Amino acid sequence: MTPQVGDGRVLDQQRRWVDRLPARLRDLALLARWDRPIGTWLLLLPCWWGLVLATGRPDPSLFLLFAIGAVAMRGAGCTINDLADREFDRRVERTRNRPLAAGRIGTTGAVLFFAAQSAVGLLVLTRLPPLAVAVALASIPLILVYPFMKRITWWPQAFLGITFNWGVLVGYAAAAGRIDAPALLLYAAGVFWTLGYDTVYAHQDKDDDIRVGVRSTALRLGATSRRWIAGFYASMLALLAMAGYLAGLGWPFHALLPLPALMLAWQVATVDLDDRASCLRHFRFHRDVGLAVLAALWVGNLFTAS
Repeated sequence: MTPQVGDGRVLDQQRRWVDRLPARLRDLALLARWDRPIGTWLLLLPCWWGLVLATGRPDPSLFLLFAIGAVAMRGAGCTINDLADREFDRRVERTRNRPLAAGRIGTTGAVLFFAAQSAVGLLVLTRLPPLAVAVALASIPLILVYPFMKRITWWPQAFLGITFNWGVLVGYAAAAGRIDAPALLLYAAGVFWTLGYDTVYAHQDKDDDIRVGVRSTALRLGATSRRWIAGFYASMLALLAMAGYLAGLGWPFHALLPLPALMLAWQVATVDLDDRASCLRHFRFHRDVGLAVLAALWVGNLFTAS
């Protein structure tokens, strides 16, 4: 049954534990996407990539700090996105019952919630080295502008990649105290990764996007999407290999890199871009892809360090 606007249920909700929360807190949880942890993973993993590329033995507290920051800033970003898109969301089946689109949370409440989450993010920044803080603050304009990209370009997924993978640079700066060429290559790899997985994700909404009048790579690439996605992933893997080589990572990195390559090849071969369930399932699969990349970077750096 399709949920009715105002009943508190969201069509694409993923974790039902939020239904047990009081109504107001439940709506805040849905606004921050706490029911959908995949987005937090995809924001967090590039941060951890940067940490382990810089050193095989980063300070364990940095892993926790970046995890807290990822939850807070992913939620803040989703809040800004829903504020910008609430009129569009009301016209899309998958999103029409989100708290802002349905009117269960007002603009003032959403702005205050954004401020609270941003304050948590800023508190995390106070625990990082100065260069990492400066790099992180440089991403704020990207976070604020991203929600409007689907109105002006067919490539909002590219802008998401530029924004979502900024954590590579922050993590590397936090662990190494500088930004080197390997970090920039790893960042570029993350951008192509996001271009691939978010194009898959965008195919869920392509019919609604045509009707509403917003743009995406799914619409721009159309029937050629599978070939483009394969190209995005191939570019990601090439840049990963270059980053590992320039960083001097040991042979285990190169031995483990075929694992995420095979995972991505399997997705390109099996995803049904005309089936929403298939697109969502393959999109969530990228947490495992990101963890496989993390393992390759970490073990390669540990081997080098030893």
